[in-house]
Amino acid sequence: MSYLPKRESGQALLLVLLSMAVVLTIVLSVLSRTVTDIAVTTREEEALRAFSAAEAGVEQALIVGADIGTTTIGDAAFSADVSGFAAGSQEFANPVALASGESLLFWFVAHDPNTGDLVCNAQYPCFTGSQFRVCWGKPGTAPGSATTPAVEISTFYAATPGNLGSMRIARITADPNATRRSTNNFSANDAGTCTTGNESFQFQKTVDLTALNVPAGSYGVQNGLQFAKVRLFYNTDISHEAGINVNFAGNALLPSQGIRIESFGSSGEANRKIDVFQGFGEPPPVFDAAVFSIGGLTK
Repeated sequence: MSYLPKRESGQALLLVLLSMAVVLTIVLSVLSRTVTDIAVTTREEEALRAFSAAEAGVEQALIVGADIGTTTIGDAAFSADVSGFAAGSQEFANPVALASGESLLFWFVAHDPNTGDLVCNAQYPCFTGSQFRVCWGKPGTAPGSATTPAVEISTFYAATPGNLGSMRIARITADPNATRRSTNNFSANDAGTCTTGNESFQFQKTVDLTALNVPAGSYGVQNGLQFAKVRLFYNTDISHEAGINVNFAGNALLPSQGIRIESFGSSGEANRKIDVFQGFGEPPPVFDAAVFSIGGLTK
């Protein structure tokens, strides 16, 4: 029967302890990584469920057209707040950028949030005023480039307020490119840049309805001015935003320019928010031609 010397016995014990420490470290590392992966996966799943719930809130709000209280769907929940966009303000920057040939509307008449009908009353007042400013172009846009955006501003108004059968158009154009103006006969843009809300624009043009021979009975009373259609040209390389500012003496405030939906989704510890802007419907392009038609339309 043999025995290890005390020194060798101590070394063997040390080796065993070191081996156990290494094995324990590896096991703990694997367990920690596994727990971390599970936690990350769980958070990712919760985030996806929260985002999907927020999307569901947007869809529900678009259908209902009103605020949505907290609603539970499975392991997630959502709520949505619906409000008029830019209602009661002096300025509005449309969040949708326009490519060349595309247009947007700035509304001067209000919309009934329940029916979508045009309305002018004490609860939903319409805009009255003889001047407004249109801003366009990303900051820093060169004025003399071949793709510098020019603008066409068409103001639709009722010669007899409230009577859409008496619709008329007053149109003005502006082009920052002086070389093009010699051939397209656009007017020059106004000097200086423009700021609308938190948005900055490179170009601006003030529309004076008096100078455009719009009768005072159409812009100085409710339900005379209907909307301004803004169309960009030449910017074939990049889309540009546009905005409107009505901060002139004697002007009223703008009505709602669309519906804003703030939808909140939650699942577990994850929270997501979606902010959506839905503009009001735009008349078909043939409407412009119909307003200009001398005779009646035939099908």
